[in-house]
Amino acid sequence: MSQFNMQTIQGVRDALAAGATTSQKLVEETKAVFDADSQSELPLNAFLEIYDDAILRAQEADQLRAQAAAEGEAALKRLLEEKPLLGVPFAVKDNISVKGHQLTCASRILEGYVAPYNATVIQRLLDAGAIPVGRCNMDEFAMGSSTEYSVYGATRNPINREYVSGGSSGGSTAAVAANQALFGLGTETGGSVRLPASYCGVYGLKPTYGVLSRWGVVAYGSSLDQVGLLGHTPADIALPLSVMSGVDFYDDTSADLPESDSLRSLAALDEGQLASLRIAVPRQFLEAKGMDSDVAAVFEATRSWFEQKGASISVVDLPILDAAIASYYVIALSEAASNLSRFDGIRYGRRRDPGQGFDELYVQTRSEGFGPEVRRRIIIGNYVLSEQFSGDCYKKGMSVRARIQREVAQLFQDYDLMLCPTCPTAAFKLGQKVDDPLEMYLSDLFTTFVNLARIPSLSVPAGSTKDGMPVGIQFAGAMFSEARILQIAQAWEHDHPGCGIPVQADCGGGK
Repeated sequence: MSQFNMQTIQGVRDALAAGATTSQKLVEETKAVFDADSQSELPLNAFLEIYDDAILRAQEADQLRAQAAAEGEAALKRLLEEKPLLGVPFAVKDNISVKGHQLTCASRILEGYVAPYNATVIQRLLDAGAIPVGRCNMDEFAMGSSTEYSVYGATRNPINREYVSGGSSGGSTAAVAANQALFGLGTETGGSVRLPASYCGVYGLKPTYGVLSRWGVVAYGSSLDQVGLLGHTPADIALPLSVMSGVDFYDDTSADLPESDSLRSLAALDEGQLASLRIAVPRQFLEAKGMDSDVAAVFEATRSWFEQKGASISVVDLPILDAAIASYYVIALSEAASNLSRFDGIRYGRRRDPGQGFDELYVQTRSEGFGPEVRRRIIIGNYVLSEQFSGDCYKKGMSVRARIQREVAQLFQDYDLMLCPTCPTAAFKLGQKVDDPLEMYLSDLFTTFVNLARIPSLSVPAGSTKDGMPVGIQFAGAMFSEARILQIAQAWEHDHPGCGIPVQADCGGGK
């Protein structure tokens, strides 16, 4: 897209201020690209629709800017302080409520459902002047690692359209990576923002649990779910995070983010601050089976960059991490089975009524409305929660989770950062793993411990494979350390400009 291709949010804000473009032009070009791509031989399939009121919101933003400018520099400055994202378009995952627009979670069972209110994160972005430009594809009910479990078909990777974009937030990620949106909203339960960010070569943040309200976000695993952000640079994540974060009356699990004001103008750590960092590398991830050699090489290059900056890096033992993925799936699938019981064909969404009573209505509606992966996870979740297994399995999963939280919190008393790959491999080809659920689940090998520990983690585009597919590395920190992580990533971005923009994906190794 010529209007904001290879630009940052700040770059677009500067262009808007200079009159080099308008918000209306940005949205019109997004719509034009969407329409053209939909007719291509291999459509990206990132956006499912462009919102019909996005143009109106863009026009209103342009009018507000023009009126303030006419009143003088002081008035314009006040406006932009109140609305720091004025006229900036962003992408929305299809499980986040945008009032008056479809919300389907990429599932037949919610076909035709229209959101009656805005999610808190959407409302706060609207209040800051941002424009939700469209609804993006995802794995059905956020259950998947490739966006292949969508009723709308798979989203392709913008780097190579024969490959997956990752999941479950693959649509939002691909939209950002293809320069169709300046930033995107996804959701995480076990890595669904960081994984596609790694596959598509952009930055992806999973914040501390509670920092972003879950009000208006369709639940998968309530104790694990978190809204996340995708962008071309750390600053493109920091600014939206600053306006979205904080306690929400409608979400009792929400929390304020310390130092959120510092995110408005993100500053990179200086050389002295980088040299003072203490970084932990878990031995369990270094020795994990199935790690691709190209991923290992990118990780070593990233590690070397920190060492060149003078940071202290230690390999640490956290044996409990070996149980993270098992604990995660026990908890997540149990909560999913409970959360998805509300989709019954009676209150909202699709109904299949054969006229043979409630039981048959319930069975037929859910059997036809849910796809195979969702049905699989509901069955496993109910099995885990069944009377004969709930004590042995679910409670053990919760016990492991509590231990992960304790040991990770203890680790961050001695270290500033945890460093590890985002995924054992780069993106794989479409169809390669879709019929092998266990292999797909193992894509989350390095990500689930973050959700269990409720800490923040950022997937940083750090290099690429020999085939040119992006590789992400995780910067994970203590709870509520988002500002610190993003400042470290900004220092990385300073030395590796363009790493978050796919056309320059091979950024590993440092200068």
